[in-house]
Amino acid sequence: MRKNEEFQIVFKQGTSVANRQFVIYSLKKEGQEDFRLGVSVSKKMGNAVTRNRLRRTIKEAIRLRANEIKQDLDFIVICRLPAVELEFHQFKESLYHCMRKAQVFKGMKKGKNTSS
Repeated sequence: MRKNEEFQIVFKQGTSVANRQFVIYSLKKEGQEDFRLGVSVSKKMGNAVTRNRLRRTIKEAIRLRANEIKQDLDFIVICRLPAVELEFHQFKESLYHCMRKAQVFKGMKKGKNTSS
C-alpha cells in the first residue's frame, strides 16, 4: 500500500495491536488475492538511512514468512523507537509476536491462544 487513502481506511476500519517495538493495524478485505503491506517509520526514528534500514528490515522479515500470512488482509506496521536498537533476530521475533497478536498468520482464529 502506498496511497494515504488506503492507509486511512485501514486506520479507521481496522483493528490494532501493539508491543513495545511495533503497532500493527489490520483490516480483512474479502476477495483479495494477496495481502498488502504498509510500513510507517516516523522521522523521530532517526535520519533517512536509519528509517530506510528499518523499512527494509520489516519487509525482509515479512518476506521470510509471506507464505504464512493470510491473503485477504491489508495491514500496516508502524515502527516504534525501541526497535532501532534491536538486532535482526530480536527484531524479527518482536515483529512476529505482534503479528501473532494481530492474527495475521494463516490458521489463526479470533480468541485462539497461541504459544511460541
